Order: sequence, then structure tokens, then C-alpha cells
Amino acid sequence: MSDAATVLAVNVGRPKDVGWNGKTVYTGVWKEPVDGPVMVRRLNIDGDGQGDTAGHGGEMRAVLVYQIDSYRYWEQHFGRDDFVYGQFGENLTVDGLPDDEVCIGDRYRIGEAEFEVTQPRVTCYRVGMRMGEPELPALLVSHHRPGFYCRVITEGHIEAGDQIVKTRTGPGALSVADTDALLYLPNRDVAKLRMATQIPALSPGWLGSFRDLLEETTTPKPAWDGFRPLRVTEVIPESATVSSIRLAAADGSRLPAARAGQYLTFKLAAAGLPVPVRSYSLSSSPGTGSYRISVKHEPHGVGSSYLTTKLRPGAVLEVCRTAGRVRAGGIVRSDRAALRRDRADTGPVDVARPRGTTQYSRGLVDPLCSGSGRASAGR
Repeated sequence: MSDAATVLAVNVGRPKDVGWNGKTVYTGVWKEPVDGPVMVRRLNIDGDGQGDTAGHGGEMRAVLVYQIDSYRYWEQHFGRDDFVYGQFGENLTVDGLPDDEVCIGDRYRIGEAEFEVTQPRVTCYRVGMRMGEPELPALLVSHHRPGFYCRVITEGHIEAGDQIVKTRTGPGALSVADTDALLYLPNRDVAKLRMATQIPALSPGWLGSFRDLLEETTTPKPAWDGFRPLRVTEVIPESATVSSIRLAAADGSRLPAARAGQYLTFKLAAAGLPVPVRSYSLSSSPGTGSYRISVKHEPHGVGSSYLTTKLRPGAVLEVCRTAGRVRAGGIVRSDRAALRRDRADTGPVDVARPRGTTQYSRGLVDPLCSGSGRASAGR
């Protein structure tokens, strides 16, 4: 890595209401450069804010960093030349610090402040909205250019033009790009997964997710290999926002018994392009020979919108059933921000609490099913 890493711009912005697809979204993704020194505090940079504080901000995500080299990459990818500093919702636009070299736990001094790298950027639909490129959130992951968050070790003033000086190397040398791929993309390196669980600087949500994924390497394989067709037998409105969907084997055979905490992963080809891939926990009772999921309609959720407003009995869906468990509000124990997608390819996660249950069903990309990793969703 070059020793000449530099801050090109310090960008801040207060949350505001923005119209998007006929809806109003409260977001702080619009950020602009500030002139002169600005104070960096434990939870934020003065003048900055987040609209979705469940998915952004906080001590472990106080400052977002993105690189000018990635600006140039995306300009070429999209054939654009209109990018300005803060375009990707970052606080610091920097020259240097590439995602494939910066590691979790690395520390850097900028001006009076010191920062520690805690996790990759968690991409949500808002960055695509800001850029006018809805597919961008998935591309940030599949092209290994997410950017990264830092926590503030020492508060102080920083400004554009400050040199970035590395003060400590994180243990394990796990890069930001590798960390991001480890959570979101298929074909995980188990050794890297084990290494990730031993990095103290890693955000707690990501740490918990990696511990669960490591544990799953010893669990049984999926109930069937890859995706198979299941037929929708019923779509039942449970409330104004939640629908239950019953499924049976398309060939009329009896499905394997549902087990507590298991989930299904869906390729929703009819929902649009790129094809959304979502996972929902089973809410059916064991031994019924069929499956049920319950889905809450989210205003900007591509998967949930299709399932709750357009799906009809008789439709055939491609479904993978894994042997994983749902814990702590998600598939395995996952950082709500880390898997808010986020959902990452085209909208936020779809969340539903089935009636009579205590477990939310979340629309997430399932990396355990063949072909369902985020890379495929982003292409």
C-alpha cells in the first residue's frame, strides 16, 4: 500500500425526505464536502447524520470511507463522468486505502483523530437511489468494492488534504474485500472464516454471523440439492401487511418434514431483474407434507412486494431448502445492518412476523444454496 494515502474530501449531510419510486424515504445518503477543519466525535462527524440508524451509524460505523479509485472504476462501468465527492454516501473520500489491502483492525491517524477499521460497508438500496443506479448495492459486493466503516479511537479535527498514516496493523490480515465476500458470496474459505472470528475489532454483528457460519460447516447438508420447483397452493392475507404462502411439491410428492428454525431460499424470477434471491423462515408445523412462509410487505422490498401483492396460487417458484437455523431475528445470527439489503441487490430486506410465532422471517440472500450468492444476484 502506498504511504501517500490522503483525504480528498470530508463529506457530511443531515437526513432528509427524498422522493423515490412514488415513496418518501428519510435518508442521510446525500452528503457534500465541507471546507476547513471539522470535528470527528465518537458517534459522528459534526454536521453529519443517518436516516436509518438501525442500519447505519453508531460507534462501530461512525465514519464511512470510500476510495477515489473506486469512483473511477464505477465511472467507467456506468459510462458516467458526473460523480462528485460524497456520491457514494461516504464521509471520507480518500486517495489510497483500497479494499483489498485495508484490513479489519487496521488503525489510521488523520489530522488529530485516529480511526480503526471495523467492517465493510453494508450496502442498502439508498446508495443505489442516490446514484440513480438501482443495481449498484449488489455490484459493490460482487465487484469487491464495498468501502469500509471505522470507529473513532481518538476524537479530533480533520480536513481535506490531511495525510493518512497507518498506526497499527489488524491481527489476521483479513482485508475488507475478503471480509465482505466471506459473508455475502458463496464458496467460503473456512480458514478465513475461522480467522474472522478471532479479530476483536470486527463489529459484533459480523462477528456473530461468522461464528454461526463457522458452526454451520459441521451441520447437515441441505434437505435437497440446489433449487427445485414448488407450487403455490394458497396465498393467505393474515393482516393488512402480512401474507402467508403455502407451498407443495410441483410433482405432487410429499415434501421432507419441516424442522424448527429452518428456512427456504427463493429465486423470484418474476419479480424483476436482476433476479432477487430471498430467504424466509418456515412457519409451518412439522409433518404436514407442505410448507408455509409468512412475509411482511415492505414498501421498497422487491421480494416482499412480489410475494404479497402479485403472487397467485398455481405459480411455481424455484426453492432451495437448507439445514440452517434461524436465530436472533435472522438466518443464523446476523447483523441487521450487515444483511439489511439490503437488500442489497434492489431493495431493503423483507421482514415478517408470522401470526402465532415469535420469529421474524427475513428476506435475505442465502449463501448456502447453490447459485444464490450475492454475486449471481448482482449480475
